[in-house]
Amino acid sequence: MFYRFKLALLAFVVGSCSLQAQVKLTQDTLSTPFIGFNFSTLFASEKFSTEGGMSTLYPSPYLGFGLEAGYKFKSNWLLSADGTLVIGHDLNDKEQRMPAVYSRDSSPIVIGTNGTDANMSCYNRALAFRIGGGRIFTLSSKNPNSGIMLRALAGMMQQKTIFLLNDVKAPQIQDDYARLYDHKRRGFTLTESVGYWFMSNNYNFFNFYIAFEVTQCWNHSVRDYVLDPVMGLHGADNTHYFDLLYTIKINWMFPLKGKTAYDYYFF
Repeated sequence: MFYRFKLALLAFVVGSCSLQAQVKLTQDTLSTPFIGFNFSTLFASEKFSTEGGMSTLYPSPYLGFGLEAGYKFKSNWLLSADGTLVIGHDLNDKEQRMPAVYSRDSSPIVIGTNGTDANMSCYNRALAFRIGGGRIFTLSSKNPNSGIMLRALAGMMQQKTIFLLNDVKAPQIQDDYARLYDHKRRGFTLTESVGYWFMSNNYNFFNFYIAFEVTQCWNHSVRDYVLDPVMGLHGADNTHYFDLLYTIKINWMFPLKGKTAYDYYFF
């Protein structure tokens, strides 16, 4: 009886060793919500944009800062929503576009209420909100949560000129008067994006994507009255504008669900 027991015990140990020797460890894909912070550089196309569009009013490049929230599915499909603040350059030909605001001399200035130069600056500001989806195409089985990312997004963008003065007041470019010159516009946007998505197997704080985006913007003026002699505007602006933007973006992501897991297969 004791001899049979030893044989059974030996067979169990050998079988266990054999089973452990045939364990296959495979990195698993992760399903998780995520948030991200992005920085981007935007370039407006002069060739494909409508005359009077962003590329005409404000020289590029522009800078973008944004927040993103989304969900990565186990199948590597993505859903996301983001918001971006775009900061542009000074308005082109501002003295010619706003002659009533500037003094009429060889060195035109904006005269403040105290008779001195108000040192006015005017910059482009835009806000964009988008929703969309896409997919990650894995390049390596060692990290199936990373790979080539393809996405499409749609949303709305609003832009206008922001007038900044020093401590001197200048009523001719403030309040309702500023609305005559701020070129406030709003419209629909469509974005196609390609890039590389990386999620670390070990660190939740080392996750990012880098993307190149092409955005089409269809927008129109939301002001009832616009003054811009350069564009021949002295009343309603009924033109529908098209802007084509190229964007280089980097996003730092934070998954909200632990580290990636492992699948164990025994055979």
